[in-house]
Amino acid sequence: MAGGWARDGAVEEQIEASINDELSRMKARRGPVGESATHCAECDEEIPEKRRAAIPGVKLCVACQQGRDARPQSRGGFNRRGSKDSQLR
Repeated sequence: MAGGWARDGAVEEQIEASINDELSRMKARRGPVGESATHCAECDEEIPEKRRAAIPGVKLCVACQQGRDARPQSRGGFNRRGSKDSQLR
C-alpha cells in the first residue's frame, strides 16, 4: 500500500527493517552469557569470586564495567531506511 514513488510493499519492508535493527541492538545490549572470566578482559585484574557467581559470564571487573557504563551510547535518532531520499531510488 505504498504511495508516491515507492513500490508496493516498501512500507512493510521499512517497518520490518526497523524492527530487525532494534532487535539486533537489544541482543547486543544483552548481558554476558557463558562462563565467567577469572581476570578482567581490559585491565587483567582478578575478578572476585562473588562477582563471578552473581553475574554468569562476566568478563570485566567492577571498575572497568563502571567506566564502560559511564560512556554515552550513541544511537541514530532517525530511521535511515525510512528517509524520503531512500524511497526515491
